[in-house]
Amino acid sequence: MQFLYWLSREVTIGIIITLCSIFSVFSQASQPNIVDTASRPKVFAEGAVSTPYSEWATSFTPDGNTVYFSRGAIYWTICYSKLVNGKWGRPGVAAFSGRYNDTDPFVSPDGKRMFFISNRPFEAGEDKPQKNYHIWYVDHISGDEWSAPKHINGTVNLAGSNNYGPSVSSSGTLFFCSRNREGNKGMGGYSAKWLGDHYDKPQQLILLGKEDVQDPFTAPDESYVVFLSGSDLYYCPKNGNEWGTAQKLGPQVNNGDSNSSPYVSRDGKMLYYSSSRVKGFYKRDLKAKPLNYDELEAENKSIFNSEGNILMIPVNISNTTH
Repeated sequence: MQFLYWLSREVTIGIIITLCSIFSVFSQASQPNIVDTASRPKVFAEGAVSTPYSEWATSFTPDGNTVYFSRGAIYWTICYSKLVNGKWGRPGVAAFSGRYNDTDPFVSPDGKRMFFISNRPFEAGEDKPQKNYHIWYVDHISGDEWSAPKHINGTVNLAGSNNYGPSVSSSGTLFFCSRNREGNKGMGGYSAKWLGDHYDKPQQLILLGKEDVQDPFTAPDESYVVFLSGSDLYYCPKNGNEWGTAQKLGPQVNNGDSNSSPYVSRDGKMLYYSSSRVKGFYKRDLKAKPLNYDELEAENKSIFNSEGNILMIPVNISNTTH
């Protein structure tokens, strides 16, 4: 009897271990391989877009030949660079920017509208900036020309509340983030549907339990979002009307440095994001002689001086969501 009891117990334990192994393999297989483990981030448009200054928040026109981004320490400014003969050219300041704090540009999937955040005054002719940052937009006219900025009225921009990181889907749903909005503690992500002539009341994005959700980038078809929580970037698919389980991107992206502003290319094969990353790109030669002042100055003027740069890394999102 004792032998039978032992045998029964061993069989039961074996079955449990086998089932756990199968479940583990299934779970791993069901997790989309967003970032290729062999990939490493590269600096985007080094010397043109990514410089010793601080840059963040990329967004491309539909043809991929113009990139808009943010630069500045004292004043946030929206800039753009054009791709000519395979190289990104010297940036210019967007026609509607350069006076107030403007940042987080996002070109709509059809290229007809650009959203951004600003503390500019609400009324034309006023000079005093607002205390809070709201979401604005400009309509595309032609080439690099955009309309005068227009403030989004209604339920999106609330008095006394700051909004950041707008992105928009093909259907017009607006995604953004806001801190301590309407009693919700911390930095929360939100989405507001476009109803044809106004936005519906924004709904909070619960993607990572009670953790912060910042800079939510939406796929054009809203099939997924990539967002920031803490210093790390996450991917979260949408299953019907419900959000799935958020997946933290791998150590190639999340290495402990401060990341922000995710943006995925139209084909889902390239992730752009902003990072103050130095590790993996620059390291002093500790076996060499100590730096003199000229060498120290050159080090501080390099793009790896801990100021934000825009990085890019291949991803496989298009193959896992469609």
